[in-house]
Amino acid sequence: MALTQTPEPEFGSPAPDFSLEGVDGKSWSFADIRGDKATLVMFICNHCPYVKAIIDRLVDHVSQLQEEGVGAIAIMSNDTENYPEDSFDNMKRFAKTHRFTFPYVIDRTQEIAKAYGAVCTPDFFGFNAKDELQFRGRLDASKTTLVPGARPELMEAMREIAATGKGPSDQTPSMGCSIKWR
Repeated sequence: MALTQTPEPEFGSPAPDFSLEGVDGKSWSFADIRGDKATLVMFICNHCPYVKAIIDRLVDHVSQLQEEGVGAIAIMSNDTENYPEDSFDNMKRFAKTHRFTFPYVIDRTQEIAKAYGAVCTPDFFGFNAKDELQFRGRLDASKTTLVPGARPELMEAMREIAATGKGPSDQTPSMGCSIKWR
């Protein structure tokens, strides 16, 4: 398990578009998941201990944000041949087990992870209503174990973006397992 930290974000950069297959059998694009007030693009996977530690809290926070006009999607970009725990069938099970309220899609070519500059799981990208990057941070202080009562940084940032169009000035980068490149 290689640990990776995210690079400095380019705030204001546009959201790269995509067309990716979801575990629900549909094809999803940025326009399909775009929220009226803001949009959250998450890079996750099934096997990463960082993702496993936060997944239920993440699903809860995203569900609340969706009710507030924030669109969301989770993208899995890992090499599934060398990491079969992240297979498409396992993605279906993972989404069902954790009751995802947002599309979970596979980036088979890894082109979308590269377009976003995603480097780890989890990796979060928050965009305003103009589809401009305003957040590149973490869910909260949790790592491979859940930190009880941790400040909900992602939720606070997405609410700020939804309300003002701008992300917080203080953002702590994501940290997790590296994306498993081919």
